[in-house]
Amino acid sequence: MNNICITRKSLSGEINVPGDKSISHRSIMLASLSEGISRVNGFLNGADCISTMNAFKKMGIDINCDIDRHTLIIRGAGLHGLKAPNAPLDMGNSGTTTRLISGILSGQNFSTKLYGDESLSARPMNRIISPLLLRNANIRSERNNGCLPLIINPSILQEINYKMPVSSAQVKSCLLLSGLYSSGETIVREDVLSRNHTELMLKGMGCDINCYYDEKNNEYVSSLTPGKMLSSIDINIPSDISSAAYFMVAGLITENSEITIKHVNLNETRSGIIEVIKNMGGNIHIENEAKECGESVGDITVKSSLLHGTLIDKEMIPSLIDEIPVIAVLAAFCEGETIIKDASELRVKESDRIEAISYNLKKMGCDIQPTNDGMKIIGGKPLHAIKVKTYSDHRIAMAFAIAGLSADDETTFDDPECVKISYPTFFDDIKKLYK
Repeated sequence: MNNICITRKSLSGEINVPGDKSISHRSIMLASLSEGISRVNGFLNGADCISTMNAFKKMGIDINCDIDRHTLIIRGAGLHGLKAPNAPLDMGNSGTTTRLISGILSGQNFSTKLYGDESLSARPMNRIISPLLLRNANIRSERNNGCLPLIINPSILQEINYKMPVSSAQVKSCLLLSGLYSSGETIVREDVLSRNHTELMLKGMGCDINCYYDEKNNEYVSSLTPGKMLSSIDINIPSDISSAAYFMVAGLITENSEITIKHVNLNETRSGIIEVIKNMGGNIHIENEAKECGESVGDITVKSSLLHGTLIDKEMIPSLIDEIPVIAVLAAFCEGETIIKDASELRVKESDRIEAISYNLKKMGCDIQPTNDGMKIIGGKPLHAIKVKTYSDHRIAMAFAIAGLSADDETTFDDPECVKISYPTFFDDIKKLYK
């Protein structure tokens, strides 16, 4: 994969992108805690999801995985059936694995240590440590720096009513999962609704969970009452809209292109990029909409478009935070100004994505000004091919591969292998659409 290069191309055809990364993580976790056998179809076999699977295997869960068919058969052990691993658990590069599993492990009767790679070990974990401590969890950062490794010891978890300082599906999910082991109710409140895959799956498994909008306080509330066992279910995972986003943008910015991405997750807490594309004047259509396992799905078709800049701010950020690198690329092809703000979370992803986006777009000739919590992009200038500095961040690599489809020469990458975190076949799938 080290010799990957991208050149100017038009694209056409249909494509199926890998299964939803967020749902893949949660399918393993919740199926492992359920009673009975769960069957998972459409599992994403990226490195992050494999980290989750390996962690639960090390805690005694029987998981039969057919990687080629993207299927899992998981024999659940129930809420109290996990076993102490015989070694610290490796989180790899996965922030989702780390933050969600910490909630589960806080309720176990054994001690655990979590560690990860260099990148993950620099990412902030106080955002889960602090609220878990509020409910009496015994969790600490081994180096007292708010980062991995984490040490989690047994404790009696108490009820909690927690207002999120910043909307975060990972923090919310961590608290809800810990709530399965609490002595009382778990209430999580947020001003902007973050992705709700955990709530939907818990509800489908029979958990006593209630999610609603509190008009009086202008906030979204998730309330979980412990006591019910989780029932096994069959889970059909739709295509990941974060992966589909690269091809949505590719179809919009390359000449004489038309792409259909099949069976994409259209959950309203994840589909902000569709609204952005519409606000930019993009030619985008959705067909064959349906509901599967509580999730909305459909086929997305995009065509080459004349685009204009837009504003992306607080209300939209949670529904498109992972797509901002490729949205920034899209903005470079818009006439006028695009402003992205209220997205300081980008600073603490797999890389500092504000820095990574700004560096690469500037090198390509785009007029971009980074800010503390986002960026201002003035689009419309031709882009020049570069050797992309990926920062070993899968979303940066894939976003700038899409930029390279409309650049003037060969675009190459310092670390193309990093796409394996979420989309191992990404570069092959691009080639399938070449006209």
